[in-house]
Amino acid sequence: MIPRYTLAPGVEMARVLTGLWQLADMERDGRPFDRAAAAEAMEPYVEHGFTTFDMADHYGSAEEVAGRFRTEVMPGTPVQCFTKWVPEPGAVSANDVRTAVDRACARLRTDRLDVLQYHTWSFADPRWLDALAHLETLRDAGRIGAIGLTNVDTAHLRVAVASGFRIASNQVSGSLLDTRFTAALAPYAHAHGVGILCYGTLLGGFLSERWLGAPEPDWHALTTWSQMKYGRFIRAAGGWAPFQALLRTVHTVATKHGVSIAAVASRWVLDQPGVAGVIVGARLGQSAHVADTARIFAFMLDDDDRRLIAQAQAALTPMPGDCGEEYRRPPFLTASGDLSHHVSQFPAPFTTRPGTNGRTLALSGTVWEPMAGYSRAVRKGAQISVSGTTATHGDRLIGGTDPAAQMHFAIDKVAGAIQSLGGTLEDVVRTRVFVSDVAHWEPVARAHGERFGHILPANTLVEARLVGAEYLVEIEADAIVSES
Repeated sequence: MIPRYTLAPGVEMARVLTGLWQLADMERDGRPFDRAAAAEAMEPYVEHGFTTFDMADHYGSAEEVAGRFRTEVMPGTPVQCFTKWVPEPGAVSANDVRTAVDRACARLRTDRLDVLQYHTWSFADPRWLDALAHLETLRDAGRIGAIGLTNVDTAHLRVAVASGFRIASNQVSGSLLDTRFTAALAPYAHAHGVGILCYGTLLGGFLSERWLGAPEPDWHALTTWSQMKYGRFIRAAGGWAPFQALLRTVHTVATKHGVSIAAVASRWVLDQPGVAGVIVGARLGQSAHVADTARIFAFMLDDDDRRLIAQAQAALTPMPGDCGEEYRRPPFLTASGDLSHHVSQFPAPFTTRPGTNGRTLALSGTVWEPMAGYSRAVRKGAQISVSGTTATHGDRLIGGTDPAAQMHFAIDKVAGAIQSLGGTLEDVVRTRVFVSDVAHWEPVARAHGERFGHILPANTLVEARLVGAEYLVEIEADAIVSES
């Protein structure tokens, strides 16, 4: 029996989800692909209790294959199709969101999506929150069962949750090699009722007996997107030698329990607090490991197992940053090593126009700017000055009563203003932070440390009465754009 997990009211899932990303790989470059055969290949998964499938709008024909399965292969059989929406960066209208939902429903041959998981490419553009607001409207209208996020770090999950968005899940990379999710994200998610879904749990098949004791592959000759991607993870974690040491340790644990390396790898992730499920990829019609996957639930790791695994993990280089950063800043741990196959451009978050005396102005569109006669930010030469910025977006307070969440969003706006004027957050040389209650200094300071700890600008933090009792923090910044 495959254990179940209630992700949201009315949304129950298998704790191992079958991932369909590899369908896009199987049909790339115009390769022949039999969708009917792929749909029929989903049947053994469902018969074993793996009734939950993970897909996306850009996973080739994955949604269409799942729709065919639901209506032609096993009609009436309860299955859960979790899909993703990954729009281009920039403005997001209510019509954009409706169009995306309508398209997914048409492909899946349904009038209601079980779970729609949203991915944004940039938090410096506050319009990612517009998309969430429009998704909530459709969820309340019954078009979506639950809203999830994809590749969102702890800070921005906090921004969303504290702002009142009802987030059911957050899908991020998580494996024996990539343990970032265990540090802060999963504990925060667990405390706020958000289920973590981990992909990459088997590193595209590298966590298996096939690679145990094998020579280091030619990284430029790998044939599948998943191997290309997770090969980058292995190299970022220290390379082939420490990875082989991890494999040997996991093999020892697997032999003890009479299961596979893949089963141990999945079990370890599933046992982490806050994890609702793991995603195991499938190449439908080419290979199936359904019975072996079911063995994940035939044993339990004990303290000795976890100690051995921890010793091997200690020899690895930790993955950089928080979850999802591999899609937003170098090193890009993607199949291609950059974002060229994902995003065509990053439009400026804010409107810019020429000012007087050689200045360039960035305007966020708030009613206060024309009334009080100021810009969100001003650039002259290499100098950028950002006005005092609070956690507001349109007519909505972002971050609720959580001072850290407000601080993170205010920093995002600062980053967006600087980006609009040709700089980056790394160009900041000074920040000034104002808190309405000195009791909030520590969560605000810690949020500042999370975002500026690698930059270390000059900083001042003081208590001050802010305009509006709902505002807990305000920040202004100065940046000098480097010639490079």
